Amino acid sequence: MSRRVMVVDGMGGRIGQEVVQRLRAAFGEHIEILAVGTNSTATTAMLKAGANRGATGENAVRVTAREADILIGPLSALIPDSMMGEVTPGMAEALALSGARKVMLPLTNPRIDLVGTTKDPLPHLLEEVISVVTSALKEEV
Repeated sequence: MSRRVMVVDGMGGRIGQEVVQRLRAAFGEHIEILAVGTNSTATTAMLKAGANRGATGENAVRVTAREADILIGPLSALIPDSMMGEVTPGMAEALALSGARKVMLPLTNPRIDLVGTTKDPLPHLLEEVISVVTSALKEEV
């Protein structure tokens, strides 16, 4: 059975687009990539990058977060009103309460400092995302 990996992003969707491209390169069609944007621009970018399916908005986040085995996105997706208000409290709650394994990138609002994380550039963080997803998929076999 194909594992379902949800990628969530907002704003311009560039981070989600890059995640989808790297997932597709690493796992081909062995995983199903579900792209969910807080807006249609983000969703479209992730679909163009190779996601299997895509949807936009709070209800799409709620439904897809229940279906996903692994959830990937910026940490700010778990924070209500982040991304200039694109992340609704309902989206943040659905993502935080999802039973999916969460692989979050430490990219947050400017007013939140994360302690104990590295300041690696985004390409290095994305390599780590693929490594964590690879380990998670092996654990589930």
